[in-house]
Formats: sequence, structure tokens, C-alpha cells
Amino acid sequence: MTTLIDRYPNAKDPASPLDIVPVGGRIGAEIRGVRLSGELDAETVAAIDAALVRHKVIFFRGQDHLDNEQHEAFAALFGDPVAHPTVPVAEGSRTLLELDSKEGYAASSWHTDVTFVDAYPKGSILRALTVPDAGGDTVWANTVTAYEGLPEPLRQLANTLWATHTNNYDYAARFGITKDTSDAQKERANYQKNVFASTIYETEHPVVRVHPVSGERSLLLGHFVRDFVGLSQKDSARIFDILQEHITREENVVRWRWQAGDVAFWDNRATQHRAVADFALQRRTLRRATVHGDVPVGIDGRISTTVRKEPAADHAPA
Repeated sequence: MTTLIDRYPNAKDPASPLDIVPVGGRIGAEIRGVRLSGELDAETVAAIDAALVRHKVIFFRGQDHLDNEQHEAFAALFGDPVAHPTVPVAEGSRTLLELDSKEGYAASSWHTDVTFVDAYPKGSILRALTVPDAGGDTVWANTVTAYEGLPEPLRQLANTLWATHTNNYDYAARFGITKDTSDAQKERANYQKNVFASTIYETEHPVVRVHPVSGERSLLLGHFVRDFVGLSQKDSARIFDILQEHITREENVVRWRWQAGDVAFWDNRATQHRAVADFALQRRTLRRATVHGDVPVGIDGRISTTVRKEPAADHAPA
């Protein structure tokens, strides 16, 4: 007998005790009726974790009661909360990263969080404090369905590739810095170069990783990729563009319109995301907890390896 789950991949699991409302056909679901905290019972935690793996990103409205302490306590139910490896934590927290956009900046290129280290986060939990009246949405892409949708020749190529991920790249180019760029944007680019890349990491990951829970295969790419191991920059760029475009096709993507008090929790092992930087000078402030992850394993059983970790030698302005 054909079930709802058979008809579309993001359908709710009927065995889940949670009130789950899928948002997109391939990714994303809202969970209703749960008040997030560090005191949730084991059954609810297990159900949320299962929904995370199934839907890739899950959303909770109306969590205005959360403060930094409860945000971190909730994250701790799913593993060890960890701070960003280079960026200082938000004031009044132990591990939270603050994303405070006062000059219209947002992380508006597609990425998976912190893939420049080997055991990058299992998941990220983002809490909205202040959101624009319009704009500032976040979009997520399902890297599992992206892999499954590759034509067979491309899938076979991806299966063989490894990529070098690094936080050491051209920040001025990434921010579009020109002679006409505002001082605020230049300052932001310099901050990113001098703080985000204060320690330089380079890690080699399989382009196709195996999910440690579901066993699904997914594409591990995003803007921290510098090149593919054994290929030139030129060839790497061409292949990267082809594979990355498959990830961000509209059918693999869900878009979330933030309200203050919202929480988004995504499986960082099976997604990419980006903020939509369309909110001009409106204020956009969110705080993110991350949960420690495992070292990725490729389909051949090899694991990711950090090949460089050292303080940056040059902090010249961008």
C-alpha cells in the first residue's frame, strides 16, 4: 500500500508523537506545541532528533521565553554545545555566536557551518531576537536529495572527489569591496578577515559523506571549498559550480520568514543555508548554538583530515 511518506520525501512520519507540519516538499517542517527548554523529557528529545534527521531543518514559533542559558541548555540535550573556533562568543553566554547585522550584512552565500574543521557541527540552533519588518529570510537546501538527483555520470564523479575546505579566502572579493564601498562594509570585511580567519584551517573532506544516523549520502560543498584535491583551481571551479547548482535548485530548498522568538534547528550534516541580504539597514539579530559533530566518513570508509591549523600571519586590511 502506498503511504504518504512514499508520495513525497518530506512527509511527516506518522509514528512521531509531535505535531509536525512539513513546509516544503523535500525539506523543512514546523513543530508545534513544544516549549523549548533544557528540561524536555527524553521522549520529546528523541522525537525532535528524529524529526531533525528526517526533515533536515525544523522550526519552532513563539519561543520568546528562551534566554541564553536556556538556549544553551536546549542545545545540550542533543550533544555537546561548542563555541565557534575563531569568533568570540556572544556576551552573557558560554558558547553562543551572535549574528548582529546593523549595516545590512548577512552570511548571504551558501554554506554548511564550520566545514573548515574536521568534526564540524552536527547541528545549529538559531534563535531570532530582532528581525526586519521585511526581508532577512533564511533559506536551507537539502544536500541529500541534491545528491540523489544527480545524473549518474555526475554522481560517479562526485563519489571520487575530495575537497579542501578553508576559512582563508579573499574576504574583500566575498564582500564585494570596491572603492565605492561604505566604510561600514569595509570594516565588516576587515573584521571577518582578522577575526574569523585569526586561525587558519584547511581540512580535506569527501564530497559525498555518509550520514551517521540515516546512512544517507549527501553532497558536502559550500563556500568554504577552495578546490578539489588533485585538481587545478580552474577545473575545481567548473566542477564546483555544476555540483553546487544541483544543491541549490528550487525543489531542494525551503525559505523561512522569521518572526522574533522563532527557533530554527538544522542538521548541519545534510544541509546548506544562507541568509537573504535584502533588508538594507534594518536590524537583524540572531544567536546560534552549535552542537559538536562527528568526523565525516566517505563512501569508501575514509575520514576527513585537517591538514592545516595555524595562527594567521597576515592581518592586513581587506
